Amino acid sequence: MYKTEFDAVVIGSGPNGLAAAITLQQAGLSVLLLEGKSTLGGGLRTAELTLPGFRHDICSAIHPMAASSPFFRTLPLDAHGLEYIHPPVAAAHPFDDGTAAVLASSVEETARSLGADEKAYLNFFKPLIDQWPRIDADVLGPLTFPKHPIDFALFGLKALPPSTWLAHWFKTKQAKGLWAGMAAHSIQPLSNFTTSAIATVLMTAAHLRGWPLPKGGSQQIANALVSYFVSLGGKVETNFYVSSLAQLPSAKAVLFDITPKQLLQIAGHRFSSIYRWQLNRYRYGMGVFKVDWALDGPIPFTAEGCRGAGTVHIGNTLEEIAESERLASKGQHPEKPFVLLAQQSLFDATRAPAGKHTAWAYCHVPNGSEVDRTDAIEKQIERFAPGFRDRILARHTMNTEQLEAHNPNYIGGDINGGSIDLGQLFTRPALRRSPYRTSEGLYICSSSTPPGGGVHGMCGYHAARQALKDLFNQ
Repeated sequence: MYKTEFDAVVIGSGPNGLAAAITLQQAGLSVLLLEGKSTLGGGLRTAELTLPGFRHDICSAIHPMAASSPFFRTLPLDAHGLEYIHPPVAAAHPFDDGTAAVLASSVEETARSLGADEKAYLNFFKPLIDQWPRIDADVLGPLTFPKHPIDFALFGLKALPPSTWLAHWFKTKQAKGLWAGMAAHSIQPLSNFTTSAIATVLMTAAHLRGWPLPKGGSQQIANALVSYFVSLGGKVETNFYVSSLAQLPSAKAVLFDITPKQLLQIAGHRFSSIYRWQLNRYRYGMGVFKVDWALDGPIPFTAEGCRGAGTVHIGNTLEEIAESERLASKGQHPEKPFVLLAQQSLFDATRAPAGKHTAWAYCHVPNGSEVDRTDAIEKQIERFAPGFRDRILARHTMNTEQLEAHNPNYIGGDINGGSIDLGQLFTRPALRRSPYRTSEGLYICSSSTPPGGGVHGMCGYHAARQALKDLFNQ
């Protein structure tokens, strides 16, 4: 146990824990960051999972929200080793006829590729691109009265409806499919309210700042954040797994980058009965089954647009994707799962030996599923890239149990820190004046708080700002 006192202790070094620690340290506090694993980063970790020389991102891979984060953009992360690479195509969406819809950095280029939906796409996204710099901090934060209420309300009209409703904005299968693949990042049935928010934010981000990948792997984002934190005077300790408040040094504020389940185990005795009841009712969403491959060459996609894309959404039509997500949410394992795939080594030579490549993919599964989805995922890729399996040198798989063992925040394989449906979008993890304050001196700063999952650090930033206001008059 520590003898030294700190102003604040942050538990967990995911992007939100790091953002919280930096925010507190910037304010002149003495901050200790504790991480239970031997490496820092939470979902920002990279390792040789298959063969020597093949570097795979264990969880997050492509980072539109990190590049767009209102907080991360204020930090000198490039001076601490972070370099983003922008693929020529942000994302591609192949169809059975050999064509693909593409999400380009240019909204006009994307619109032109959608044929009959060119005007509809421009009418939908051009106003959002104009509004986003005025509303991004409010969208990526707790529910408060927005600084630009009209712009925020116009965003809400497009963000709150189910994505299956807003798909009617478009006529072509290309535009509808591209939209559905984006909405499926919400990891819930596309018929749910708020699924349009995920698609809207991701596509707007692509047109403003792209969908970049960090050179060297996602671990490089964590390394840059840690390096900056330490340069400010912050302290870090790894292999320090917290299971009790008694383990912690004296501190005025403790911030937890963990989900309600672990928070109850560590500090539940400090909470009111109503708050404990709310946390016990907190709902976790679908899990993921993930596969990484070492490949003998690039994935041989039939559609040319997929060969230059950092991300490929594999699911064919809106209807097929919607059915896949519906079945997984009902506890089933669809024959044709929606697959999110990244091919970082096409643009980053540090990821694989010369002439070789990596691929990263996952599909959604029922929470806690232990079913092996390798064959189903590979069949889906082979469907749009005949000959893919012939290029596999090695593979590494992780089911929901293994993902949770790697990162305890992934309860049942849920990488979003809890379902982000309408019932938990504004009230995660509980209905309170501040979603970050738990009891005196204790705060939760994980993706189980607003604005939810994604590598943006805004949950940690807002939690730290709340602690500064409550305890340090800042």
